[in-house]
Amino acid sequence: MLTVFYDGKCGLCSREIAHFQKRQNTQNIVWHDIAHTPAALGGTGLSQSEALLFMRVRDDTGTVHSGVDAFIALWDQFPGWKALARLLRLPIAYQIAQALYHLFAHLRFRAYPHCRLSLQNLPSDHT
Repeated sequence: MLTVFYDGKCGLCSREIAHFQKRQNTQNIVWHDIAHTPAALGGTGLSQSEALLFMRVRDDTGTVHSGVDAFIALWDQFPGWKALARLLRLPIAYQIAQALYHLFAHLRFRAYPHCRLSLQNLPSDHT
């Protein structure tokens, strides 16, 4: 089972999550909008600020994946997306995706007021 933690106040994030929710054909994914329900992060060791910065996915072993790794874990659950997950596991593709995602995530985080309000609470190592 996967647990997906996403920013429900981010329009792009919400549309992407809705896309996958519509295609979910099993009950093996739990979705938590942590912008509205930060208590869902209990037991992850993550603050709301940290979870708002990068999408997070907790797998059935309890490992929390962040950013590109979270997308790979999610995409592995959907037949039409498994090929992209495999592609992103290639070292050069992974490095490029990581760099682009980090840039996007930081720009998005600073653009949304609900994220900016929590910015001062982020630890210096928040990847």
